Amino acid sequence: MDMRQLVGRNVQRFRQKNHLTQEQLAEISGFSQQYISGLEKGRRNPTIVTIYELAQALGVSHMELVRPDKQA
Repeated sequence: MDMRQLVGRNVQRFRQKNHLTQEQLAEISGFSQQYISGLEKGRRNPTIVTIYELAQALGVSHMELVRPDKQA
């Protein structure tokens, strides 16, 4: 699986698990809603720093955002 899609799907999964909208995650993380949307669609190529900051905003380890899930 493409890493962009994997990270995007994991961000979306944890965001929804935390009952957050893209707008709320954007506010918490400091990224724009448009960036979050593009990331979740696998259209963005996040850096390791971005992955770390999003993980912090979602309350998970950065490793969780790059770990394949059972659907992969």
